[in-house]
Formats: sequence, structure tokens, C-alpha cells
Amino acid sequence: MSLPYMISFICSAPGFSNTNYAPENQVPYGYPQHAPGTYQGVAGTGSYGFQVQAMGVPAGLAVPPIQNQPITKEGTIWMPVPPPLPNCPPGLEYLTQIDQILIHQQMELLEILTGFEAQNKYEIKNTLGQRVYFAAEDTDCCTRNCCGPSRPFTLRIIDNLGHEVITLQRPLRCSSCCFPCCLQELEVQAPPGTPVGYVVQDWHACLPKFTIQDEKRMDILKITGPCVVCSCCGDVHFEVKSVDETATVGRISKQWTGFLKEAFTDADNFGITFPMDLDVKMKAVMIGACFLIDFMFFEWAGGN
Repeated sequence: MSLPYMISFICSAPGFSNTNYAPENQVPYGYPQHAPGTYQGVAGTGSYGFQVQAMGVPAGLAVPPIQNQPITKEGTIWMPVPPPLPNCPPGLEYLTQIDQILIHQQMELLEILTGFEAQNKYEIKNTLGQRVYFAAEDTDCCTRNCCGPSRPFTLRIIDNLGHEVITLQRPLRCSSCCFPCCLQELEVQAPPGTPVGYVVQDWHACLPKFTIQDEKRMDILKITGPCVVCSCCGDVHFEVKSVDETATVGRISKQWTGFLKEAFTDADNFGITFPMDLDVKMKAVMIGACFLIDFMFFEWAGGN
């Protein structure tokens, strides 16, 4: 029997529905028929726009998408740029792919030698050590050195393309439990000019407590810290809980960096964990909460 006759016989067999037979794109009977090159491994991934090469495996099997490669700029490895997502503020797509963030404050030599307060700068990285964002404080010299850690500030967070994707604004407020009507607050904007949430300090006689709110001022999460906020030879944990405080969903941790660094600088390291499926806007607000906690409880260490 000749090869063309065999192909014609097979294509006309019962259950063989694909009339456009080609040896390189036909799949066995019973498997779903998908367009070549489209990633079909997990439901809902089509919006990511991942494309894969045609391979000699049955369609319907999980084929991992081709990921962008990390970007290196001036010796710094940045996290690959994710594709745009619907209903996601531009620049926050990075947060959809991670459930843990590391924040490293850069040390300023002039500040160490003179005690002169400089603008704070932070690297925001994923667990692979790739930089996700870079954050820089935008304040004037007089505000930094007269108001100290209680100063109002604007913190600008940029991505690897140099775009400002998140803006944090902290007004001048009181941080004493004796004044419950004027406690700390921080507004998170993404993109700049569009509020996506707030971090509001809650009054408590003993514990540092905060509420994470959405853009409509609805309570979403609660943050509770230890009674004594001191990073002496150990990490300090702020638990992120559900609104009713019955379940722990994440954590903000001030990491111990060693005696010399803790004693002579205010450069701190933080770790943030949150659920992978948490709304990216609330992930951005949790990043803002970490910076507010840094200024309120740990910024003073080096100055003293």
C-alpha cells in the first residue's frame, strides 16, 4: 500500500476529525485541538500572551511558557519585564509573579561619617536577588534634619525602565499614643496621582497596629507588631492578618543586620510575604506599610 493511500485511509477513519492533516501538527484522538504555538497548559493564561514553539508533544499537556530573560543594567540584575495585564495598574505586573519581597536600604557614607540625614534609597528585590523596583525619598534637607524620622515624605518607586510606578506620600502627623486623633497615615498611588490604598495607624496603648485600606477607605487587612519594637540580635515581625484578625496572611519583618550596622547606621533590611493571589494593589500598599514602619520605628537607630 502506497504512503499517500495510507494517509487518505487514516484521515477517513471514524473519529479522525481533523481533515487538515499534517504530520507535524496532528494530535491523537481524544486530545483537545488547539491553535499551534498557543500556551494551553493552565486555564486563564492566554491573557499573558506567552507563545511556545511547536513541539512534538500532545496538545493539552502542560508546556512551560518561554520566560523573558533577566535584564542587566550597570551591573544590576533586574527582574524580567512581565507582559501587561488587564485591570492591573501599569508597573504592578511584577507583583503578580511573586509572594515575597526583600527591601534593602542603601548606606550613605556621608550620613555615617557626619550624622547628616541624607535621602533614603532602597532596593526592592525578589527572592532570586533580581531588582524589582528602586525607591528614592524626595524631601528637602531642612525637613529631613529638623523633623527626623517623623518627617513627611514622598517616596518614588521606579521600575527597570525608569518609570515611576508607585508613589508613597506621608503627611506630617503625630506618632504618640497620647494623640489618637492625629496618628500616622500613608497614601499609596499607582500610577502616580491615582490612590490605590492607604496605611492608617490604629490607636493602641501597647501595640503598634495599622489598617490597610483600599482606595475607597474600606478595611482590607490588619497589621500588628510586637509590644517592644527592638531589633536587638533578632528579627522583628509585624503580622499581617485578616480584618477580623483571626487568620495570619502575611508578614513584614525587620531583619537583624549585625551589631555594627545596627548601631552606627539606619540602613535596614526588610522582608515582606503575602499570598500570591493577593490583589496587586494591596501588595503595593503592603510595601508602603513597610516603609512607614521603617520610618516610625527603625529610622532613628543610626542617628542616636
